[in-house]
Amino acid sequence: MSAKSAINKEVFIPHDEKMLAAVQVKRRTKKKIPFLATGGQGDYMTFICVSVTNKKPSHVSITKVKQFQGSTAFIKRSQWTVDQLRQVNGIDPNKDCPEFDLMFENAFDQWVAGSAGEKCTFIQILHHTCQRYSSARKPEFVNCQSKLLGEDQGVDSVFLRCKVYLNKKRKEFVAHHTHLLRQGNSILHSAADSVTSAVQKASQALNERGERLGRAEERTADMMNSAEQFSVTAQKLAMKHKC
Repeated sequence: MSAKSAINKEVFIPHDEKMLAAVQVKRRTKKKIPFLATGGQGDYMTFICVSVTNKKPSHVSITKVKQFQGSTAFIKRSQWTVDQLRQVNGIDPNKDCPEFDLMFENAFDQWVAGSAGEKCTFIQILHHTCQRYSSARKPEFVNCQSKLLGEDQGVDSVFLRCKVYLNKKRKEFVAHHTHLLRQGNSILHSAADSVTSAVQKASQALNERGERLGRAEERTADMMNSAEQFSVTAQKLAMKHKC
């Protein structure tokens, strides 16, 4: 199971939430924290997650989740509502880069994602989610590439392409199975014809055999009649000679 799947299972599903996006990050400028909240120092991984409640009305949250070295558990550290998000800074609108900033009402974090692609995916989903679920003032997205903010159009385009692809595959599936059905019917008809032909041949053979048996019986009866007549004639001749 991937880390993101594990986070969704351990952190969000038990609270009847669904994780929409997650990105593993590191701080660009490290904070001086000599003693961790777990009671000791150690390395950890940080994930910024976007989630939504399953129950209506939907509530969207942005959550900071950590996994400490030597532990398989994921721990929720900080959480904000989407309405508390004030600004998303993509750092460079002209090229892909892994850096981005998140500004909330009471917090400001500077992050670097594992890759520019992971950051782009996260910001695309975050922007789309804010446009859909923000009930108050929508957050500002600055220094972000236009392709990251065109997610609504991109989603529609993806849905359209998927719909066209699925329709194409459905037609291919129907055509293929129709061909198999026709082929199967042809085989059944051929088999039925073969059986019918075999039955007819067998019936004809039986009829011919019956005819041959009938003729043999007739010949046998004729021979028996001839033999009886011969016997009678012989007996008469014998009587004449005795006289």
